[in-house]
Amino acid sequence: MKRVHVLVEGQTEETFVRDVLSHHFLALGLAPVPILVATKRVKSGGKFKGGVTSYEKQVRGDLQLLLGDGGVAAVTTMIDFYALPNDFPGKASLPQGGTCYDRVAYLERAFRDDIDHRRFLPYLSLHEFEALVLVSPEEVGRALTGQPSFSKLEAEIAGYSSPEEVNDGPETHPAARICRIAPGYQKRLHGPTIALRIGLDAIRRRCPHFDAWVRRLEELAGR
Repeated sequence: MKRVHVLVEGQTEETFVRDVLSHHFLALGLAPVPILVATKRVKSGGKFKGGVTSYEKQVRGDLQLLLGDGGVAAVTTMIDFYALPNDFPGKASLPQGGTCYDRVAYLERAFRDDIDHRRFLPYLSLHEFEALVLVSPEEVGRALTGQPSFSKLEAEIAGYSSPEEVNDGPETHPAARICRIAPGYQKRLHGPTIALRIGLDAIRRRCPHFDAWVRRLEELAGR
C-alpha cells in the first residue's frame, strides 16, 4: 500500500480526505493520510493545528518535514485558493486576466517551483472546500433541516458552469453564500457529511480542477 501525505488547512478537509477520498483510493492501493497544517509551534514541542495565515511560517516548513519521509509516494495539499496569505508563491504577480482555472494553475506552478521536490504535487481548492458542497444545494437542504428553501442558492449558482467558478469575493465566496441562506451551516460538521452524500463521482463530474487532482493521484496509484 502506497502512502500519500495530504497537508490540509482545516479539520473539514481532514475529515473529507479521511472519509471520502480514502474510501476511493484504498481500493486502488493508495492511502491518503491527512495532516493538518500547524498554526503555531511552542518550545515544548507541541503545536496548534488548522488555518493558513503565513506560507513561509506554516505551509513551507510543514511540507519540507513531510517530504523528508522517504517512505511516502508523494506529498500533496488541499488548501483553499480563497484568502491565501500574501506571502504565498506567485500571489504578488498573479495575473488578473483569464479564467479562475488559469489563475489557480499559475499559483500551483509557483507553489511547485518554490518547494522544488519531485514528490510534491500541489493542489489548491477552487475557490474553497465549499465549492464541492455547492455541487448539490439539495443535499445542503437535506443536511440542514428546518432551514429556508435552497432554491435561492440554486439560482445563485445556476449561471456557473461549475461550482468551482463561484467567485471569491468577501460576501460571495461559496461558504458565504451558504451561510447567508442557511446560518445554521457549520463547516466542520456539515461540509464533509454533505460531500459524502453527494458522492465523489458526482463531485468530479462538476468540478474539473478537483477531478484533475484526483486523476493525478490515481495515476500515482497505478505506477
